[in-house]
Amino acid sequence: MGKLADLILGSGGKVIGIIPKFLIDKEVAHNGLTKLIEVDSMHERKSLMQMESDAFIALPGGLGTTEEIFEMITWGQLNIHQKPCALLNINGFYDFMNDYLDNAVNEGFIEKEFKNMIIIEHDPNKIIQRFLNYVHPKIDKAKIALTKNIVI
Repeated sequence: MGKLADLILGSGGKVIGIIPKFLIDKEVAHNGLTKLIEVDSMHERKSLMQMESDAFIALPGGLGTTEEIFEMITWGQLNIHQKPCALLNINGFYDFMNDYLDNAVNEGFIEKEFKNMIIIEHDPNKIIQRFLNYVHPKIDKAKIALTKNIVI
């Protein structure tokens, strides 16, 4: 995340970080961000991320990455938000996840419209294009205008 933040900042972009206080010592908090918000818990972090963002992209990562993106996807399914969520499928990292999701649809655990909410692309430019054309299944042909930030 730090390298991505540096690239965005180096290109003149703005980066907002949201980190629980207990992780500041365990992880290296990026001190060069446009804004670094310290919160008390992971729940508060995710809630604030959801409020401050217009879309979500998960890069390849571990359990925390998976948990956070799937919470945002679930909130979309529950219509808590109508924002697009994507998995950046670098080198096929999320191929297995796509297979899992297809299987969950086939087995009746996920409705196809909700699986189709999840954007899985290997090209970041395609993700952005799909964000710009995204229509949430609970919205009747309404487009979401990206006016805030994308949390990565």
